[in-house]
Amino acid sequence: MSRLFWDATFPRLRLSGGGACQFLQGQTSADLNALQPGDLLQTCWLTATGRLRALLEVRLDTDGADVIVLAGDAAAVHAGFDQVIFPADRVRLQPLAEGRRLQWLEPDAAVIWPEPDVALPEPWVLGKPANAAALERRRLQSGFPPGPGELNGETNPLELGLVARISTEKGCYLGQETMAKLIGKAGVKQELRCWSCRSPLSRATKLTLKGERAGVITSALEHDNSWIGLALVRRQCLASETLEGPNGELLQISRPEAFQDPDV
Repeated sequence: MSRLFWDATFPRLRLSGGGACQFLQGQTSADLNALQPGDLLQTCWLTATGRLRALLEVRLDTDGADVIVLAGDAAAVHAGFDQVIFPADRVRLQPLAEGRRLQWLEPDAAVIWPEPDVALPEPWVLGKPANAAALERRRLQSGFPPGPGELNGETNPLELGLVARISTEKGCYLGQETMAKLIGKAGVKQELRCWSCRSPLSRATKLTLKGERAGVITSALEHDNSWIGLALVRRQCLASETLEGPNGELLQISRPEAFQDPDV
């Protein structure tokens, strides 16, 4: 059986100029200084208060950097970058374009950005693109990438298990103070979890544990005569393997495959 891979086209930003790396270093959460030309690195674009606005994947080259918007509003990213670029930054922001991205449907799988009209290399040419249903199932199992229900303007990267995209050692960046507090000792109020249930449930459904508020469903999908999805679960309820829906529905709760804690 052929290996399945995720084949998609994403919004792509081009930052031209020798200051592209340092500009992104100050605007996003990961440490780009050790990134080598051609390597890919995922990072977050945050608000000043640490809310996640977009999940990005960056590739540097000798003339600047390309940025794919994996999740979030690409037009907002473009406008946000454009508003804070100054001549001293030595950066020019090009219009939004599109970029193709391939990733195997496996944990920690390899990623490539193939060029247009270029044949895929092995082993990709031997693989098979996954259909939309398979991709959504995989997203709900792994918790990655966040969808509209998870990236809703209120969540932060640590709640969504994206700590690997956050640097605790680099200099100042947008949202750094909040990230440092949460990683240091404050902790998060909720975390992303997978759920499954025999009964149909929908996004925004409130969940309870022993009659007390426990969380909210952020994504839902019918699969094999049952329902699966993602939910944001309150910290006090994370140890429970089950939660309840509004009409007594029993949900099995588990940790997403891609979720990482701040101490990982």
